[in-house]
Amino acid sequence: MRRITLDAAGLPLSALLAVPAGTPRATVVALHGGGMNAGYFDGQADPGLSLLTLGARLGYTVLALDRPGYGASAERLPEGQTLAEQAASLSAALHGFTAGHPYGAGLLLLAHSYGGKLALTAAARSVHDRLLGLDISGCGHRYDVTPEELPDEGAHGSRRLNWGPLGLYPPETFTAAASVVAGMPVRERVEAARWPEEFPAVAADVRVPVRLTFAEFEAWWRHDEEAVTELRAHLAAPRVVVDRLPGAGHNISLGWAARAYHLRALGFLEECLQSAAGGVPDASGTPPEPRAAAV
Repeated sequence: MRRITLDAAGLPLSALLAVPAGTPRATVVALHGGGMNAGYFDGQADPGLSLLTLGARLGYTVLALDRPGYGASAERLPEGQTLAEQAASLSAALHGFTAGHPYGAGLLLLAHSYGGKLALTAAARSVHDRLLGLDISGCGHRYDVTPEELPDEGAHGSRRLNWGPLGLYPPETFTAAASVVAGMPVRERVEAARWPEEFPAVAADVRVPVRLTFAEFEAWWRHDEEAVTELRAHLAAPRVVVDRLPGAGHNISLGWAARAYHLRALGFLEECLQSAAGGVPDASGTPPEPRAAAV
């Protein structure tokens, strides 16, 4: 794994990059939530938690981005960007990345929380012509909190909402968390309250498979059967999968359940690859040959 910086139409976006031995089957683009950074996907509290390590071992390139307003772009964007602006920046960065790096049969956006809003918005705006699907955790369409509980300028929301029972995480998580926590830009905080109203229009333009995961102790979002049915109805995606992850809180990729979630997400990517195998070539122009990834 190494740190790199991507050019998003003149805006520097920092990232963590892990590559497999040989040609990647596909590339996972990981988008963190509000008040975090790309290190969220490289959990250091236990060796088995890192999406970057696991993905590369199983044959995928994993690119975990610091979203606009975080990392290298924070100084240039002290107030952050709107979701539409972030989608444009992400598109520019990914086109630059795929022009210079092997990326396999296409891209999967794997996103958490606020990053899930970006993934949906980016997909609706055709972020990349080789987008295979979206795998989103910790993001729904109807909040299960009051407006007063949404993050303010000095906080990232309550511990209960963000973490759930602390026993769901390795003890070292809360020591290492300082390296993955970041300030949430003001434009994100303002736009967060509008997501329930903006979601239907965004969802109507999403045309790739979508998988949504809700943790057992997810408290930010409604994910009862009524809410899930309504959410599905808004999405124009050809396939929508809704999964439940036991023994997990909102910050799934930092908890003991991280490996299970990451394996399920990569399994969904394999399904997307199989669906695309008949018509989506790899970066060399050759249609991919479906084969099982080693686990």
